[in-house]
Amino acid sequence: VQLQASGGGLVQPGGSLRLSCEVSGFTSNYYTIGWFRQAPGKEREGVSYIGESTKFYAGSVKGRFTISRDNAKHTVYLQMNSVKPDDTAVYYCAARRGPRLIMSAWREQERYEYWGQGTLVTVSS
Repeated sequence: VQLQASGGGLVQPGGSLRLSCEVSGFTSNYYTIGWFRQAPGKEREGVSYIGESTKFYAGSVKGRFTISRDNAKHTVYLQMNSVKPDDTAVYYCAARRGPRLIMSAWREQERYEYWGQGTLVTVSS
């Protein structure tokens, strides 16, 4: 299984960016995806999560970011709107096989089996 994160770059505060996570190697769509990020000098944290239809968001991004998935393309997206300098980080997508996680568990990084390489998002004027 491989995950390829892309779409990062430099964006001005208040702007938008869409990250993509292309998944390959699963024999079905029975997996779920989490987006995490790691800012300089900080620990990696959960940003958002998607199951079949369940979606979770960190409080810091709720209302600004939207997660979605296109099973036909084996791709999960993270639409980032109204970005802030605090959103600057390397963004990672991670996958786990099986049913969705519950709200209290999606941020637990050890629950994910596969990780992508990360894509850098820099929010700056």
